[in-house]
Amino acid sequence: MDSESQVEIRMLNGIAECDAACWDSCAAPEAADGGRALDPFATHRFLSAFEDSGSASAREGWDPRHLIAEVDGALLGVMPLYAKTNSYGEYVFDHGWAQAFERAGGYYYPKLLSAIPFTPVTGQRLLVHPNADPDLASGALIAGMTQIAVENRLSSVHVNFCTAAEKERMVAAGFLGRRGQQFHWQNRDYADFDGFLADLASRKRKAIRKERRQANETVTVHAFTGDDIRPAHWEAFWVFYQDTGARKWGTPYLKREFFEIAQDRLRDDILLVLAEHDGRWVAGAMNVIGREALFGRYWGCTEHHPCLHFELCYYRAIDYAIEHGLKTVEAGAQGEHKLARGYVPTEMHSAHFIPDPSFREAVRRYVDQEAEMVGEEMEMLGEFTPFRKGE
Repeated sequence: MDSESQVEIRMLNGIAECDAACWDSCAAPEAADGGRALDPFATHRFLSAFEDSGSASAREGWDPRHLIAEVDGALLGVMPLYAKTNSYGEYVFDHGWAQAFERAGGYYYPKLLSAIPFTPVTGQRLLVHPNADPDLASGALIAGMTQIAVENRLSSVHVNFCTAAEKERMVAAGFLGRRGQQFHWQNRDYADFDGFLADLASRKRKAIRKERRQANETVTVHAFTGDDIRPAHWEAFWVFYQDTGARKWGTPYLKREFFEIAQDRLRDDILLVLAEHDGRWVAGAMNVIGREALFGRYWGCTEHHPCLHFELCYYRAIDYAIEHGLKTVEAGAQGEHKLARGYVPTEMHSAHFIPDPSFREAVRRYVDQEAEMVGEEMEMLGEFTPFRKGE
């Protein structure tokens, strides 16, 4: 690059302002040959589905402000970015930070957030073009979002569910690193579900077999993906999703239009698992298929059937991962009950830029203490996995 060249950062008012091929050349270069993306959520089609459906919009607290970095007209990288006027749908909780900042007389919102809306899934947030210098591109995106925050006197910038390497890069640039945990299932090259069970202690193996038997006694389970997914399946799933959303967080994050768009644009990325009872759909789980992982996202039901949640959300996901050679099943946020079903503690990462020195120091003390507690909890939970000891 010529010494006179200057990096230009542009801020978009929506993903529609960027050509899909341009965005995906950074977000999913491995899928250029038509294969699956490592992180389908970061692709143009997913982000546009969130925005076009009105699910991620300024009205809902997700005002798109995506970044594009270029030098001499050549694309360096892109970054999903939102101006947030609340902290809903993020899964890295900072409500206490907001309350403390506002009690001190500041305005916590709007803040900047780099994340995938409503999606607690680890992925790259500094989306670098494969032909670009990664240090230059990543540095430009980091500098761009922090400069926006400083110039507009925003309270903070947050980068949620980033990779460990990205967190370290941002910590070196003045961010605070934060630890969290989820429960993921790891494929040890199992030939089938029985091969997975053979890795478990006898008592845990028997418990899972009993749960699967109970779940399948009263329902018939169907798995749909691609063109096998029909609009009627989404109609049923929307009812399930509304029920779960209303019980867990009051108002479902995704609009009905999201599922209509999913049928049009995303059905090849989706594994929809539905349970049928007496000719009616009574429960369902939605998963997103990545190149190496299956991502469990949403679940709901209109009838209670024993162990059906475990069967649809966890065991059918493991079945699919084994059959298709996927390395991991990520079953979403929280849930220590996943531990007994073969999902193990896995570290999550986020990074946070706070310009105000006093507030930054208070948050630094908090995340340091939190990191220690997370580490202790992961170590303790690791002792209670269902796998046979000594392996």
